Order: sequence, then C-alpha cells, then structure tokens
Amino acid sequence: MQPNRDPFDICLMPRPANSPQSRHKRAGLQRRNSVVSATGEFELSILTQAAPAVMDLPPLEPPPQVNVLTTLEDVRSAVNMVAASAQRLMSIYTPNLEPDVYDQPAFLEIIKRFVLARRFAKVRVLLGDGSRILRDSHRFVAMSRRLTSYIDIRVLGDDTPNPSPGYVIADDRAITYRHNATQWEGVADLNNPIIARMHLAEFDEQWISHAPEFILRVARR
Repeated sequence: MQPNRDPFDICLMPRPANSPQSRHKRAGLQRRNSVVSATGEFELSILTQAAPAVMDLPPLEPPPQVNVLTTLEDVRSAVNMVAASAQRLMSIYTPNLEPDVYDQPAFLEIIKRFVLARRFAKVRVLLGDGSRILRDSHRFVAMSRRLTSYIDIRVLGDDTPNPSPGYVIADDRAITYRHNATQWEGVADLNNPIIARMHLAEFDEQWISHAPEFILRVARR
C-alpha cells in the first residue's frame, strides 16, 4: 500500500517521459522556442510572404507645361501645335485673321487635315474686323468658303475689345493665348483644361450672341 501523500506534493512529482501530458508540454515548448530563438527571422518571413496592400488611387494628371511665347516664330509654332492636337473642335479668337499666323501653309494644312479626317470636326472663328471675309486674298477665308460645313466665321464688329486678345483653343484642353493680339508675347499649353475651359466659356458667350453675323455672311454668297 502506498503511503498517503499531500495533493500538493503529487502536483510537483515528475510525470513519466512518455505520458500524454509530457508530450503535449514538449511540443508547446518546441513551438515557443522556435519562435523565440529566431524571432527576427520569423517575423521577416511573415512580412515577406504577406500580400502587399493594394490602393485604388485615381490616375495623376501631368502638371501643366506652359510655354512662354515672345516672337512670331513662337506664336506660329504654338498655334500649329495646339491646332494639331484638336480632335473635334477648334475655337479661334482673332482681331483680323492675322496673316502672319493664319495665312500660312503649315497652319492651313493642319486645318484641312482636321476637317477632312473627322466627320464631326468644327472650326469656329470669332473675328474682330469683318472686312476680310469679303476678300479672297486670305487663304483661310477662301478655305472657309469651300468647307462651310466645317468652318464658321462670325464677326464681333464694334464689340471687339481693345486691345483684342488672340487665342486658339483645341477642344477644351489645349490653348495658346495672347492678351494683346498686336504683340507676340503670350503662353501656350497642350494640357491645361482649367484655363482652356475658362476662355472657351467666354468664347461661347460671344459666339452665341453674334450668330446673326454668321447668317449675314451666308446671305452675301
């Protein structure tokens, strides 16, 4: 017969090596030791195996690239660049259809390709001095008479501001702008929808208010 033992002593007695309790305890110690002995390496493996978080961000628009214009060549190049970028609509504001800018072979070729390559293309011109629309010497005017479905010219007349600005807007994004059309100083930007839309809104207001001049031009033919 085994002697009576205190229950507390029994809890402190070693357990057989192969008992279920011992095997469970050893497995727990091994797991804990494996984590503790290689803590840094274990955590790094977790980080490298985890899938990176995917952030659904909107695409960033490129910042505006403003080109400063100071010479006639700058203005010609900028006008051609902006006009060539148009996809459906070109809006031109000019006091007298400046021949040095708009009666040039490169610009006229851009206009021709634009209207003939696109079924719904439209070129709108707000003109300060209406006397030029009766003259055939200006090749842009002559082209407008052949392509009446694509090119519209309306006259501002007495409503022409002084000084009159000069600008070209392609669609609602690209623009070349001179505050005073009698000078070559200005700016051009192929991707500035904020400024382009601001001046396009001004253009549209004038375009609508001067519609009778367009009707008169058609009647004179």
